[in-house]
Amino acid sequence: MNIIKKLQAKKNKSKIVCLTAYSKNIAEQIDQYTDLILVGDSLGSVLYNFDTTRKVTLNMMIEHSKSVRKGISKSLMVVDMPYNTYRTKSEALKNSKKVMKETKCDAIKVEGGIKILEIIKYLIKNKIPVMGHLGILPQSVKGKFKFKGKTKREINQLIKDALELEKAGVFSIVLEGIEKKLSTTITKKLKIPTIGIGASVDCDGQVLVTDDILGLTKSKIKFVKEYINLRKYISSAAKQFRSDVIKKKYPSNKYLY
Repeated sequence: MNIIKKLQAKKNKSKIVCLTAYSKNIAEQIDQYTDLILVGDSLGSVLYNFDTTRKVTLNMMIEHSKSVRKGISKSLMVVDMPYNTYRTKSEALKNSKKVMKETKCDAIKVEGGIKILEIIKYLIKNKIPVMGHLGILPQSVKGKFKFKGKTKREINQLIKDALELEKAGVFSIVLEGIEKKLSTTITKKLKIPTIGIGASVDCDGQVLVTDDILGLTKSKIKFVKEYINLRKYISSAAKQFRSDVIKKKYPSNKYLY
């Protein structure tokens, strides 16, 4: 059973655990606990302080993904295709092939439903494994993120999008910022796994940005849970280092040649 089939087999059996990584060091530490590691274009805000993921380039994604690949031994590795890299079938295939070849990832992820359906079908036809992404689409949002599934029109559209993506052949779909009852409904309607982020506990899996759960980003997003505050440990280490340097405690003979 290949790694994607193995992930799909978890549906209705056990939850899928997903986190992001942008470097080998982080990937290496989370790999033993994750089923899927996503190199997300969220690196734009997390690492580069961009105000939008639209500023993330293909080369940024490739270089970070090459690093992440070195830290993964068992998890499925998925790479986000950044903004303006899959506008047409030919552009999407060219860039996806480049990402797959240079990063040795297992699959790519694109944002959108029926509007990009033909592009998704074309990628899958050409042997590119695709993960879908519905709900809040960071590459399309201008201004504040607003959760989806408030109106009957949104509800119907999201259900339709999800069913069409499944029919097109995506192996899984991220549901971001979608009202919990709707997320549950979509999950039950699909044969493929859903990965929730600000969605429902009934999704087949959950994903968060690793820097958020480590307390490095001071995120104010409602669905983010901080599991540890690494900021205070980093500050404490830097403070101790400063003290040791000033007092000539470092480097002691133990650290000298």
